[in-house]
Amino acid sequence: MTEENMQEWSRAEDSASSLPTGSRMWPFKRYSEIHARSLADPQRFWAEEARGLDWYRTWDRVLDWNPPYARWFSGGLLNACYQCVDRHVRTWRKSKVAIYWEGEHGETRVLSYSTLFREVNRYASVLKKLGVKKGDRVALYLPMIPELPIFMLACARIGAVHTVIFSGFSAQAIADRIGDTQAKLIVTADGGYRRGKVLELKEIVDEAAELCPSVEKVIVVNRTGREVPLKEGRDVRLLSLLNEADKLVKPEPMEATHPLYVLYTSGTTGKPKGIVHSTGGYLVFNYSAYKWVFDIREESVYWCTADVGWVTGHSCIVYAPLSHGAAIVLYEGAPDYPAVDRWWDIVDKYGVSIFYASPTAIRMFMRHGEEWPQKHDLSSLELLGSAGEPLNPEAWQWYYKYIGGERCPIVDTWWQTETGGTMLSPTPGIEQIPLKPGSVTFPLPGVDAAVVDSNGNETAPGQTGFLIIRKPWPGMLLDIYGDPQRYQESYWSRFPGAYYTGDFAMRDEDGYFWLLGRADEVLKVAGHRIGTAELEAAVISHPSVAEAAVLGKPDEVKGESIVLFATLREDASPSPELEKELCQHLRHVIGPIATPDEIHFVESLPKTRSGKIMRRVLKAAAMGQSLGDLTTLEDEASIEELKKAYESLRKEI
Repeated sequence: MTEENMQEWSRAEDSASSLPTGSRMWPFKRYSEIHARSLADPQRFWAEEARGLDWYRTWDRVLDWNPPYARWFSGGLLNACYQCVDRHVRTWRKSKVAIYWEGEHGETRVLSYSTLFREVNRYASVLKKLGVKKGDRVALYLPMIPELPIFMLACARIGAVHTVIFSGFSAQAIADRIGDTQAKLIVTADGGYRRGKVLELKEIVDEAAELCPSVEKVIVVNRTGREVPLKEGRDVRLLSLLNEADKLVKPEPMEATHPLYVLYTSGTTGKPKGIVHSTGGYLVFNYSAYKWVFDIREESVYWCTADVGWVTGHSCIVYAPLSHGAAIVLYEGAPDYPAVDRWWDIVDKYGVSIFYASPTAIRMFMRHGEEWPQKHDLSSLELLGSAGEPLNPEAWQWYYKYIGGERCPIVDTWWQTETGGTMLSPTPGIEQIPLKPGSVTFPLPGVDAAVVDSNGNETAPGQTGFLIIRKPWPGMLLDIYGDPQRYQESYWSRFPGAYYTGDFAMRDEDGYFWLLGRADEVLKVAGHRIGTAELEAAVISHPSVAEAAVLGKPDEVKGESIVLFATLREDASPSPELEKELCQHLRHVIGPIATPDEIHFVESLPKTRSGKIMRRVLKAAAMGQSLGDLTTLEDEASIEELKKAYESLRKEI
């Protein structure tokens, strides 16, 4: 990171002097003591944490560590569904709300813990009567409706391994994942709603199932009421199965090391990786991380806006909050449909106290202006969160001021599908650590994180390096499904003995961690390596820019040239003058090497329905190549705009 860029981030950091978490004196006594104790004797520490769950049988050994494989709580028996449902219905929480659900059209359902218990048992009975046994894989391809977490918990109840497939994926993507796991059953719906349109999920599953000989049955959940084709002998409607379902299915005691689920990473190239997570270690880590990060209380109403199809949804919508007996919000539709204030209407309606969203979504709302959230009463909010990518300081400040009302701390978190749960974050549940806009602060207890150079040596403050984890932790992946060689090569070969995250990071003079994007998202311009996250953060720091995406384009002279796509705030307009201003801004913040060769102002950037910018689509548009699979695209209009921008560029050339 350059000196100019460090100064830019420092200016944003200094503007946080009025935050409720203290001054620039860092006496984190309680956090420091807990973190030091957790690293000095991790097995004792995690054994203490594990006692927060209910076990049928306690473990023989806390950790079996045969690098790079960790097996936590060997010999222990527990059940993930029991942790999330049964133990709550034995207490006063049986009448407490478990799930507030809102459909895209405004329909609502409220499930108490006793209702959730009843439904999970019936769904587990359905699975068993269809022949699903312990260890079988079940694919779930559903919209954001209560049936999705219910089926996840039903699988866990009987020991089946679920693999949730994001409901935006194509038939081929589904077939690839089912072909890998050899799932014997698919659960889907007659459709789902997105921006007023019906998603034809059943038809997509029909196409995929033809490519998957392992599939024996397809369960169809009623969501839209559409007539859909049913293949005789294979397809069956959930409603007809529930009529014959048993009311009680005893939860299966599961080995702590037994797989709970397989979740595929959404890489843009190559075969997706099936990340396998255990039952015991995963639950222990997420139960602990959730209380540390979100300071969950009995009266909290918690809303994680992620899709359940991603790991954030698995951990922060289903297993972590429900294991604590929390009340969660589940929303089916798009964040800005039918109007830009849809999310803020939901916060107001349900009295959400903890709100957890992606930086991309925050920047989108920032672009539309503060008048939209100001239409609603957001006074119930007590804590804000962010996950998925670096949260730039400008978006952090907007989030803090206009959503949190300058009273809510922000837990800016870093983690991955592979880590299972949050690894670096502020910890209100332990101690109110002073916040720095854009920083994830420090590792959670039990997480031994470091920033190192290419030789594995720790970097000096202010120097960019690679983020690694030096000790095993309970939430870590068991393996890549069916591909142990890839597991070792992907995560353990770069820095022997340490887990390689694949992310760039930096620690400042106070020891705070700053995430700087993927290490493979690096441009090499005239021999200089520049991270795309660093460039994008610099662009967004300009007052006219709401969102930005940077990519590299082959250049005969420089190796790569910088191409910038930007959306503007409502009070700004595209112009040659603004292009020049942005170039000067980048030269000032990073240096002359950061000057873009092309700047495209667009109304919207292509994003997945989970809110991530589809950079491969941008690159294909800039280079005139095929745009590839667009099944996860949220807004088709953004693609048409990109095509026009590229056609205009070609005419100029």
